[in-house]
Amino acid sequence: MKKKIRKYNINNLDDLHVMVSTLKAEHELKGDLLLKDTKGYLNQFTLGGLIKRYATPSAFLKIDDKLNISSSIMSMVLPFLMNTTLFRGSGFLTKTLVGLASNKVGKTLDAEHLSAIFNSVKSWFTGTKKKDEKTPQYVDYGIPPDSETY
Repeated sequence: MKKKIRKYNINNLDDLHVMVSTLKAEHELKGDLLLKDTKGYLNQFTLGGLIKRYATPSAFLKIDDKLNISSSIMSMVLPFLMNTTLFRGSGFLTKTLVGLASNKVGKTLDAEHLSAIFNSVKSWFTGTKKKDEKTPQYVDYGIPPDSETY
């Protein structure tokens, strides 16, 4: 690596003091900038930075199109939940059919579908906001404002 050599035009002691103070200020500025950049770089790898980067609904547990961890988990968990809650007292044949059907449905669910389902169910339970009452509008009866009857 070739080192950059600076040439300064210093003719007297005052020029030297000015140059030293300039170089000290430049040194502190570059040090602060380097510290700021280092903190920003390291914040990418903290728990909060990783959550902000990877825990979005579009990237949640989805490594690529072939491997979708959220749909794999749902294809295993959904049959278990269906058989232990809704079809608890059912027979073997019913539980098998429900398990196969919910396994197929679980494979099609990914993070986007799950977040959309969650948002729609959440909207059912969050109360609808009261509609703003309309303020009465000015009604024009056809009487000009400059007439004597106004």
